[in-house]
Amino acid sequence: MANTPTLMLELLTSTLAQPGLGWVAFITVVAGIVYGFAGFGSALIFMPVATIFWVPELAVASFSVSALASLVTLVPRAWGQMDKPSVFTMIGCSVLGAPIGIYILRVSDVVHIRWAVLAVAAVTLAALVSGWRQKLSEYRATQAGVGFSAGFVGGATGLLGPVMLLFQLSGTAPVAQVRANSLVFLTISSLLLLPSMAVQNMLSGQAVALGVLLLIPYGAGAMLGQAIFIPRFEVFYRTTAYAIIAIAILMGLPIWD
Repeated sequence: MANTPTLMLELLTSTLAQPGLGWVAFITVVAGIVYGFAGFGSALIFMPVATIFWVPELAVASFSVSALASLVTLVPRAWGQMDKPSVFTMIGCSVLGAPIGIYILRVSDVVHIRWAVLAVAAVTLAALVSGWRQKLSEYRATQAGVGFSAGFVGGATGLLGPVMLLFQLSGTAPVAQVRANSLVFLTISSLLLLPSMAVQNMLSGQAVALGVLLLIPYGAGAMLGQAIFIPRFEVFYRTTAYAIIAIAILMGLPIWD
């Protein structure tokens, strides 16, 4: 039986040989920068491109592991600005919705999931660019429904942000609080996808290794994005995020295969 160092070396070798790793590492840096200055958009950028090279479950799991970086780089500053009761309610309910979404991810055809990722990303981008707003109640029941829906969509496609982000934008909270709510929700909910994936045998050593490897570019990008964020230029940052998300969606279209 191979010893532990040999197994670790084999895992590292196979991880570094993963197809498209260079492209995915690059897009991870870009996703981190956008996440740092906009407070959203990282998965909308990462998933369309990563699923060109990797099967969706590998992309979802590795990106969830890389979210560990945000616990250090972004969450500490956002923690004091967020609406804690609202965010905790949504996180708790996202944990309930995620296993159902992960099951859908596990049993669905890879191409169908890729199109689903692109469809969710495109609809979200269209809503953001158009300035769509749908006033929703801010009762706990609504927040619970938003969290459950976000968990379900996140489990199936890796895109936890769209449902929660559109709900946040429908309210009247200050921009700083919306950004903080999104940062904390997305970071913690991404990490909480991992136990559900493990239970359904979708968290491989390869996924964990790739996620750990992506921690560095993602964390570095997030720190850079946070450092260059200037609140009075919020419209510029948001427009930049929209443009990058659009490029990622176009790159991820299966028709280019």
